[in-house]
Amino acid sequence: MIFVRKKSLLFFALMIVMILICTGCGSDSKGSVVIAEVTGLEAEAWQGQVEFPDWRGYVDDTLAMNSMYSFDGYEDQGVLYLDVKEGVKSFDLFINNQKIDIENIKAATYEIDYSDIAVNGINTVQVNNIVPGDIEKAVTVSVPYPTLLEGTPEEVGISEKPLEMISNIVEADINNGFTSAQLAIIKDGKLVYNKAWGLTNSYDQTGSRIEEGVPVTTETMYDLASNTKMYAGAYAVQYLVDKGELSLDEKIVDIIGSGFVDDTLEIRFANFGDDYPGLDKIKKWKSQITVKDIMMHQAGFPDSGHYHNKKFDTVNQCLSDDVDNILFVSDADKGKTLKEGIYRTPLMYEPGTATQYSDIDYMLLGLVIEKKTGKELNTFLKETFWQPLSLEHLTYSPLKNGFTADDCAATELNGNTRDGLIDFPGVRHETVQGEVHDEESYYMMEGESAHAGLFASAEDLAKLAYIMLSGGYENTYFFSKNTRDLFTSPQTGGLPSYGIGWWREADDRRVWYFGTQSSENTIGHQGWTGTLTMIDPDNDLVLVFLTNSINTPILDPTTIDNANRFSGAYYTTATLGFVPQILYMGMESEGADLDQGLESLMNDMITEKQKLVDAAAEANGGELPEDHPIVKALNALKEAAGIDKEV
Repeated sequence: MIFVRKKSLLFFALMIVMILICTGCGSDSKGSVVIAEVTGLEAEAWQGQVEFPDWRGYVDDTLAMNSMYSFDGYEDQGVLYLDVKEGVKSFDLFINNQKIDIENIKAATYEIDYSDIAVNGINTVQVNNIVPGDIEKAVTVSVPYPTLLEGTPEEVGISEKPLEMISNIVEADINNGFTSAQLAIIKDGKLVYNKAWGLTNSYDQTGSRIEEGVPVTTETMYDLASNTKMYAGAYAVQYLVDKGELSLDEKIVDIIGSGFVDDTLEIRFANFGDDYPGLDKIKKWKSQITVKDIMMHQAGFPDSGHYHNKKFDTVNQCLSDDVDNILFVSDADKGKTLKEGIYRTPLMYEPGTATQYSDIDYMLLGLVIEKKTGKELNTFLKETFWQPLSLEHLTYSPLKNGFTADDCAATELNGNTRDGLIDFPGVRHETVQGEVHDEESYYMMEGESAHAGLFASAEDLAKLAYIMLSGGYENTYFFSKNTRDLFTSPQTGGLPSYGIGWWREADDRRVWYFGTQSSENTIGHQGWTGTLTMIDPDNDLVLVFLTNSINTPILDPTTIDNANRFSGAYYTTATLGFVPQILYMGMESEGADLDQGLESLMNDMITEKQKLVDAAAEANGGELPEDHPIVKALNALKEAAGIDKEV
């Protein structure tokens, strides 16, 4: 049936009549369509807006094409608008090959709710046989972008069994010493899973377990670390490139000024060996760096300038208690932003000749974005993305923006000291909670950078990631398919596992994060604090898995070599990639075979973890204490499987 409702009581009688009108197609698969007259359309950003007849604006031998327009959509949602011009007597209207009875539609604007016949993927509207045939722009069709609905795994074909297995593993890890986690899953335009585990802070500063604390909820925000690079840096550049306000080939020096080259210091990085090219050549290299170079981590910078730390061996790129950091930015300089430090930083290799992951690239990208937009990065992102999407649990610097520490998952237990292994002037010593953990972002950039600093709940980050599937949301446009394809496709001269900023699955290049069953076009990123986002466009899937695995003691805080050996890293949950690996199993099969496959997989995971325990024991002289995190992680897997936990 087609149900026609009138928004004005004046035409209530018309509604009663049209309720009785049948769609007239005769198909057993027919669904209901609701039509309502509206008073007009305000200027909107449409997924598509086309005018019939001949929506392409010309006539040639491709006759069929001119009568049909296709767009992205999902089951259970879908609205389009029909504007019928004065003088039009009749026309045929089809949506997804179902004829819509429009006998009583006259010159006006109509909202058509076709959600009952919408499909996942490509939807099509067809307008034919307009009478009279000589009216230009007789029928205009306007299509909004998809939105996000609440749903269940079953509705989108995901079995509950893999989700139960994932949850059991996370819960068992937390029971045996892990911290906390959130998982949000969007499939086919629906948020079908959103769950949280653990406490916002799991250990006191002595490393003792907190048994009763503040539980994590689905609104708790996590420090995203390098996931910031995608949803601050890459998103901003995609938006500016799409609007023609920035070119990927623009040289950085032309955007931010000559000091970027002129102020470069001479540092003979150890990697040069006897082939040091000299400062003049390095300056020439630096003058050629483009926006694309920094986004692809091919600019030539070291991984970080460690500008905040007075004690760092810059030449050999390692922590040191004895060597002064040549690139250290003094307390007096910090108020001028990080720009001076980046200007002084030389390159370790010629741009474009290698790919080396670097935080400096995206610190620099933040300066580029601010220069191009004339706004602070935080303001630009908030106005452009967060507010249009109504994201209430995504922000920089939560404590400065209306949130409390307990609204956030804590990270390091003793500031940035690695349980006392690291010290520098002004270093934090208290548990980090509600402030960005990343040192450069916190100490040098007031917590707001394009490389680190964003906090978000899994749900809000998933919604932000979701716009990579369609380029817009409802009536807000962000970037075109061409722009999205440009940034996510492999680049000439680059690694197949990198797009422009985005990590790519490609030929099993990121299986340890995205799993072996994700499509080759899957993109995403990981964050050092224990966060993962992945977007699989071929399966209309977004997965966000957030943890705070560094909210754990350092395993052996006796030598600086162990400064990043957080206990949390030994647990299955910290690997992140086990989530998509198990999830995809539930997207491809069900029933007894799936149950057996999951059980067999769990047994194999226990066997493999036992191998890691044995190797660690051998390295430790033959045995490990019962409270070693890798032993506890093995016990957790056995607990999740419901078998004896003894090692």
